Amino acid sequence: MNSLVLSAFARIFFWLMIAVSLYILYRGHNEPGGGFVGGLIGASGFAILVLAEGVEAARAALRIHPVAAMGAGLVLALLSGLPGLLLEGAFLTHWWLHIGSFHTGTALLFDIGVYLVVVGGILALVLRFYEEDAHS
Repeated sequence: MNSLVLSAFARIFFWLMIAVSLYILYRGHNEPGGGFVGGLIGASGFAILVLAEGVEAARAALRIHPVAAMGAGLVLALLSGLPGLLLEGAFLTHWWLHIGSFHTGTALLFDIGVYLVVVGGILALVLRFYEEDAHS
């Protein structure tokens, strides 16, 4: 797409959407949000980049292949359940770490895995569609 306005604001929208998606990802284990919703917003940021600057710009910003992101996310989500399985005998039993007002745990690791799966899956689809459109 050759829109001057979209090209001018694409990077701003991209970084804004990535920041919002990471905020929603982090707050997801305490409030509504989490890996799925954050991943959808993050993938939308990359989709805006594809619309404005093309597939290569989005691939450069992503830095890894979308399928590799999906695989890494799936492995991370599965591994996040192992501490509970090994220590209490129940898969996905959550373990928490509290340092002052900062708290995190295996739920956040699971959400990061889901985030990567969603971003990778949607971008694999979007990038494939735009690559096919460019070749025809």
